[in-house]
Amino acid sequence: MTAFQPTLFGAGPRVPVPPLGPELRRTVLAGGAWVDHRPAWIDAADDVFERLLTTIPWQAERRTMFDRIVDVPRLLAFYDSGAPLPNPLLDTVRGHLARHYGDEEGGPVATAGACLYRGGWDSVAWHGDHIGRGGAHDTVVAILSLGEPRRFLLRPRGGGPALRYDLGRGDLLVMGGSCQRTWEHAVPKTRHPVGPRISIQYRQPGVR
Repeated sequence: MTAFQPTLFGAGPRVPVPPLGPELRRTVLAGGAWVDHRPAWIDAADDVFERLLTTIPWQAERRTMFDRIVDVPRLLAFYDSGAPLPNPLLDTVRGHLARHYGDEEGGPVATAGACLYRGGWDSVAWHGDHIGRGGAHDTVVAILSLGEPRRFLLRPRGGGPALRYDLGRGDLLVMGGSCQRTWEHAVPKTRHPVGPRISIQYRQPGVR
């Protein structure tokens, strides 16, 4: 794994997570989709990252792709509705998200998935979270990014110009409306030296 380089501003004692407020900026997309973005939402993000790196029980998975069994290019963990999360800050984040987006179709976010991108070779291909109710209904997927920033791309389903967000060090990105059905997102591989990143994905029940 590539070494993580904390910033002077990201490390330090834990502080409360501020409510989502006017710093949250929405971009309205085509087809009934939208994206909210709040950079550097979490103070002491590097400290949280270091704790999660060693406390989450990371799992390597294999999946079928094109008639072959391949390694998933990232490490994973999943916390179902009601399961205790590995750090109290993640519970606080889930509470803020549930209150802010609780009136959206599908109700408050409840589950939490975690991905560890160990270096530039780890990635996730173009996809939408449309397994379950997300395949037919509007839904909310919120992503908290910790560690080194990585490119996060969004494009219309089937191709087209992509939006780029460089997410890490406490950034929040929330996809809503029809985004999981009408748009795709990806974290592409990179040959540039980059340290590890942890992505925490909060979803409504029945969405994967």
